[in-house]
Amino acid sequence: MTEWDYDLFVIGAGSGGVRAARMSAQYGARVAVAEQKYLGGTCVNMGCIPKKLFVYAAEYHENFMSAAGFGWQLEPPAFAWRTLRDNKNAEISRLNQIYRDLLSNAGVNILDGRAVIVDPHTVAINGSNFSCKYILITSGGVPYVPEFPGREHVFTSDDMFYLEALPKRLVIVGGGYIAVEFAGIMQGLGVQTDLVYRGPLFLKRFDQDLRELLAEEMQELGVKLHFNCDVTSVEKNGEGLHIITEGGQKIEADGVLYATGRRPNTTGLGLENTAVTTNTNGAIVVNDKFFTKEPSILALGDVIGRVELTPVAIREGMIVASTLFNEEQLTMDYQNIATAVFSNPNLSTVGLTEAEARQKYAEIAVYKTRFRPLKETLGGGKQRTFMKLVVDTVSDRVLGCHMLGHGAAEIIQGLAVAIKAGATKKDFDTTVGIHPTTAEEFVTMRAATTLVDSI
Repeated sequence: MTEWDYDLFVIGAGSGGVRAARMSAQYGARVAVAEQKYLGGTCVNMGCIPKKLFVYAAEYHENFMSAAGFGWQLEPPAFAWRTLRDNKNAEISRLNQIYRDLLSNAGVNILDGRAVIVDPHTVAINGSNFSCKYILITSGGVPYVPEFPGREHVFTSDDMFYLEALPKRLVIVGGGYIAVEFAGIMQGLGVQTDLVYRGPLFLKRFDQDLRELLAEEMQELGVKLHFNCDVTSVEKNGEGLHIITEGGQKIEADGVLYATGRRPNTTGLGLENTAVTTNTNGAIVVNDKFFTKEPSILALGDVIGRVELTPVAIREGMIVASTLFNEEQLTMDYQNIATAVFSNPNLSTVGLTEAEARQKYAEIAVYKTRFRPLKETLGGGKQRTFMKLVVDTVSDRVLGCHMLGHGAAEIIQGLAVAIKAGATKKDFDTTVGIHPTTAEEFVTMRAATTLVDSI
């Protein structure tokens, strides 16, 4: 019987890797985790957590603007970027230590450095080789910037969290979560913001109504949107930059953020020393239990390119730990996963879009409403909230739930339980709402296929 140095060696201490390591150790396995950067991975260090802190900071701008309507007399507010950045850094450092303590207290050995797979059962790090019964790859993803003239003048979302100073004028290139969220953040912090996207409308996997209304709201706030627009080059212009588009348009800026997607972080891992395979975009191919083509090597999270969300990676980590060391047959269900875009205003959704539902079901009913939230009446704001339900008319089951407006993520998280449980429109209708709240509108919509746009 082989005596291994470790039962499980995890490469990458992001959310999924940490969960798999901790749970495996609690099941009695000898576990090591290797991380070459920061404990907590992208989410904690250059993703979800710092981004949400920046969203909160940006929202204060609107709160200050609306305060007078509620009787508050304020001096003109001033924003200090370095205060936000440095306080964010301190909070992230605190979280890094919490992750270190969680792993150590669970009995996991933490190895700081870059790990490379030598063969299906051996990992090298810091000049030492370790034999491993199983190797788990949770190395996440990295920002992708295409090749074009002037590429050296742009930065990525990883850089945004550590800028020395905010640019006065920023061009954001991209149409996904990161691009749209940073557009709202930067505009809220006082930066003149342009968003450039090569497609006709951003957030292409979301419901069409949400996409169109978010674009309307963002433009109302002052973000300049350039759709069907592709960047051909970025040129230095004195202290600033010229962004040249395919149609010959020239946009002036002090900084350019490229948020054009992320790619699986597999370069230099040593996959060529194994039977592990990747697909066309570099994602590691795994089965439903997260085993690769190499029986001793597994992978999960962003590096497998399925649903690139932190809670998904955490669930996948629990499944791997249980499969390897607890013999419990947990499964991963990728249907009805709730998600949010922390844009301004927030957007959140669970279940099928209207277009998806029309493809899969013979007959559907659509309920939607748009209204001015109570807070905006005295505050003087112009933002409107939008809500939508997509229902299968045969079974009466709610197939999709979508919202655009402040607090969308918090509301949809609760409704995700109902959608997952198979709630019907009748269940929504017979639920008594909490008044006055925005959320109660989800249980009072009665007019199918009609947009009720109220004051």
